[in-house]
Amino acid sequence: MRLVFVGTPQVAVPSLDALLASQHTVVAVVTRPDAPAGRGLRMMASPVAERARQAGLEVLQPQRPSDPGFLARLGELAPDCCPVTAYGALIPSAALGIPGRGWVNLHFSLLPAWRGAAPVQRAILHGDEITGATTFLLVPELDAGPVFGMVTEVVKPSDTAGDLLARLAVSGADLLVATLDGIEAGELEARPQPRDGISLAPKIGRADARVDWTRPAPAVDRQVRACTPAPGAWTVLDGAIIRLGPVALLGSEDAGQEVMKPGEVAQRRGRVVVGTGTVPVGLGHVQPAGKRMMTAAEWLRGVRSSQMVLV
Repeated sequence: MRLVFVGTPQVAVPSLDALLASQHTVVAVVTRPDAPAGRGLRMMASPVAERARQAGLEVLQPQRPSDPGFLARLGELAPDCCPVTAYGALIPSAALGIPGRGWVNLHFSLLPAWRGAAPVQRAILHGDEITGATTFLLVPELDAGPVFGMVTEVVKPSDTAGDLLARLAVSGADLLVATLDGIEAGELEARPQPRDGISLAPKIGRADARVDWTRPAPAVDRQVRACTPAPGAWTVLDGAIIRLGPVALLGSEDAGQEVMKPGEVAQRRGRVVVGTGTVPVGLGHVQPAGKRMMTAAEWLRGVRSSQMVLV
């Protein structure tokens, strides 16, 4: 089939690579406009735009996918199908009708679970043991279209959102190609999503990433992992923000018997621990404001505070 691929972040690049290696023909790519990034806030092209240009593809970067100029160019390209992975904007009805076989979206959850912008993060936050990826036909309602196929993925106890998303990006790319193969061959029919089991996955914001030490230790662990690498878990000591890497759930021997208040920091058995709503957790890596990421032990040696409580 003749394809126009639609995607933006690094997690969408495996999908583009898989399509370029498939029997289908990618004639252009749609991605979000260049945006400021890095410490200098220099304008940067998206990872998908960079990969597309390396492959010699036309790159379309509309401010809004409803822009008349973009819709006209998409019509001129005459795609049979528009596969989508993590584009970052809603596709308007005017665009949905352009490709003859529609827009096929790769979503990183087992729909109808976790519809929305942060399905992987929400799955980790919720403590899901199994997640996956789904291909479905885009419709105006958010992530509600009929499903073509799924792959499952075990959520490992140590998975960060970045770890899990990296695996799903690869297995999901294979699923996307298989879905398009099946559509072209006339062997695949989309089936409506079940009415039961719908859950929503709104974007994880900076406020959501502030660690709540009053919660039980497993919930603190999931919160930090769900926010790693972005937006990055954080806490506050003496009014200064500190970024955190994943924490460690401790056995009874390492956690110790002494009761610790939520957020209280101590050193036990050679490791730095923090109190939670239940038992302490072990700090892994810490990044004080304006400094590099370092081990918790390095950080603690440099701290000058009479109130060693994280809030």
